[in-house]
Amino acid sequence: MSNSIDPMGMVALAPLSTSSSGGKSREGSWYEAMATAWGQTLDRKAADLESISGRIIDGDDKPATVTMLSTQAMQMGFLSTSSHSTITSAGEALKTMAQKN
Repeated sequence: MSNSIDPMGMVALAPLSTSSSGGKSREGSWYEAMATAWGQTLDRKAADLESISGRIIDGDDKPATVTMLSTQAMQMGFLSTSSHSTITSAGEALKTMAQKN
């Protein structure tokens, strides 16, 4: 007798209850929660970039400020690449698990 339950598929799509910033509970999968966390992290980094670039626009164009902007931009690039790689890798793993069933 074969077991028709795919435990890896169940893990991949397991519901996850998370709390949003407003305190409301939200249902979704761990994959969605990971993507949401990456999105929030990138949003915060983008806000940092906007803040520093605003200082430069307002006349604070000292080398230290420009260097900080460059640093923040490089961090944004690193985080963006990391989020893309993480989400793509997890998605490919889920696809592979689904095909093995």
